[in-house]
Amino acid sequence: MVIILAVGLMPFDDRCVRYALPLAVVGWIVALYHSLLYWGVIPKDLVPCGEGASCTDVKAVLFGFVPVPLLSIAAFSLVVVILSIVKKGSRNE
Repeated sequence: MVIILAVGLMPFDDRCVRYALPLAVVGWIVALYHSLLYWGVIPKDLVPCGEGASCTDVKAVLFGFVPVPLLSIAAFSLVVVILSIVKKGSRNE
């Protein structure tokens, strides 16, 4: 997604939204899944990773109170909103 958006900015080309928006939505869905794992909504039986660092670990926080899965869902939400605004603006021209 970074490469697609970088190419779309040099020079600005709003057609890159059609490629970046689906990737951002998929990223948002993965971030939502990780957030649900972190909050314990998804049962332990459905957790795909059993070895290594756990994504439900309490140590996965930033600034002592913001969980990393919440940061990722916020970032992908922001990207989806911005890309949707650019898409809507390109249709009105």
